[in-house]
Amino acid sequence: MSFSALIGFLMLTGAAAYAQTLTGFAFGLITMGGIGLTGLLSLPDAAMIVSVLTLVNATQMLIKGWREVAWREFRLVMLSSIPFLFVGYALLEWLAGTRADWLRLILGVVIIISSLQLARKPEPLPQRSGNASFLFFGGIAGLMGGLFSTAGPPLVYHFYRQPMPLLKIRETLVTVFALNAVFRIGLVGLSGGLPTGSAWSGLLAIPVVMGATHAARNWPPPLSPTRMRQIVFVLLFLSGVSLGAPAVLHLIGASR
Repeated sequence: MSFSALIGFLMLTGAAAYAQTLTGFAFGLITMGGIGLTGLLSLPDAAMIVSVLTLVNATQMLIKGWREVAWREFRLVMLSSIPFLFVGYALLEWLAGTRADWLRLILGVVIIISSLQLARKPEPLPQRSGNASFLFFGGIAGLMGGLFSTAGPPLVYHFYRQPMPLLKIRETLVTVFALNAVFRIGLVGLSGGLPTGSAWSGLLAIPVVMGATHAARNWPPPLSPTRMRQIVFVLLFLSGVSLGAPAVLHLIGASR
């Protein structure tokens, strides 16, 4: 990356980490959406860097919060998430070769659907969902995590409907994201798909992510959680449309 591109990447990841700490989601979506729009990195390299940064953010959050994890639900989610993470990564490798427009279109659609889903405040259920539902949403999360390192939206929606304390929900989600990141990093390394050259300069965002996470915990903005969700929704929706629309036009033109 050039110096100007690196500065843009650092600002993007800092904003994403700040939003993730406040809302419990959106780090991968904001970062991948911004990278898809600006072309700072290839999407496969970006997903790898995002996995590392997600792990940093999650570890920092879990230093004090790991005792609140709902371990039963965590195990169910991971049981289905890990196999589908492999499927998602294989799909990314297939699309990244000669189907870049399809890859951008899928990412745009994922961001749009996720933003619409996350804009709605989930209505709490009267009782905990069955085990099968955690397996189902864990599988979807694993697929999205393998593709773009964005496992959050399906799990956020499902967990926030459960009759569980909000702190327990947040820490469980963060733990899932952390372990998914570990598996994805290992998978990329074993498959020989590690970033090359200047892409590694993206790891300079680690102290930025740590600083933004600390700032969000200690100096949150004077905004209600609802207002914060609305801002994140607008940013995600616009980035998804901006990313997907050109890919659709290019695919239509190529088919004529």
